[in-house]
Amino acid sequence: MKPIKPIVTLPGDDAGFESLVNRIVSLVSEAKSQVLRQIDDALVITNWHIGEYIVEFEQNGKARAVYGERLMRKLSKRLTLHLGKGYSLSNLHNMRRLYLYYPKFQTVSGKLSWSHWCELLEIDDSLERKFYENECLSQHWGVRALRRQINSGLFMRLAQSQDKNGVLALAEKGQVIRSPQDVVKDTFILEFLGIPEKNIYSESSLEKALIDNMQKFLLELGKGFAFIGEQYPIQIGSTHFHVDLVFYHAILKCYVLIDLKRAGVKHYDIGQMNMYLGYFANEVSQPDDNKPIGIVLCHSKNELVVEYATYGMDSNIFVSKYQLYLPNREELRRMVQSIIESET
Repeated sequence: MKPIKPIVTLPGDDAGFESLVNRIVSLVSEAKSQVLRQIDDALVITNWHIGEYIVEFEQNGKARAVYGERLMRKLSKRLTLHLGKGYSLSNLHNMRRLYLYYPKFQTVSGKLSWSHWCELLEIDDSLERKFYENECLSQHWGVRALRRQINSGLFMRLAQSQDKNGVLALAEKGQVIRSPQDVVKDTFILEFLGIPEKNIYSESSLEKALIDNMQKFLLELGKGFAFIGEQYPIQIGSTHFHVDLVFYHAILKCYVLIDLKRAGVKHYDIGQMNMYLGYFANEVSQPDDNKPIGIVLCHSKNELVVEYATYGMDSNIFVSKYQLYLPNREELRRMVQSIIESET
């Protein structure tokens, strides 16, 4: 019988060696992240000062009205010649806006990248801009997420259900969630599904599209939502049911059930959701959970049918519409402006 050769342990197979590699990789990755953040901070500071110089030059009387645009074009060409990329006409305009909108640099958040600021500075309305700035910081939105939320008119959609004081608070503090009404929108924008408005599609294909784009759907739903599952099975007696989509809301500490409707909502759709809520409250929710929320998400709704169908029912049942295209932001802006002006 041949003697058994001892197993040679290479450094790469040793758990301690792997730990060493992981620690070094983590250290270097964090250092790179810090360097990138420092570069971003320096870029924002520098661009603010460039905006300051441009405005000071204008205010000295050397650039007026029509000549102002010619100045910016000339400046863009010269700076690009001397410094390279980063000094396009649109970028210079953003630098100028940054200084004009935030004349005290202390009010400029150092936690946002210049790319974030370029999106924010396209917003003329100070209340709307302040809202997105706050939400960017609290929700850690990337630039794409910020752009999408701006294009979907999130601030104005949330502001529609507020009075003047509510709109001002929304802009100053961002979205504060205290009740189910704070998380359920009247209209959810699902343009990211890429389904043409006039296309024929089924509820199951709509559900599949939402599942395939869950990250974007969670962004539209808002803060606090965690996806639990699709076609959640329910058995009541010998009868089986399935809830289309189930979420858990970490802030409100409750389940959120969504039932999808391809067309308009019917009275029995609301009754069915009420049954689902009863089941979850008694069979699924934990003792420290709050009452579940139900959302019937439909393409259209008759307000009178909804009012009568929900009469005397749990206030946690909501009927919301979905829209497959981005809203008209100017129309939304006029509606919000009318709210503010009506109480002045």
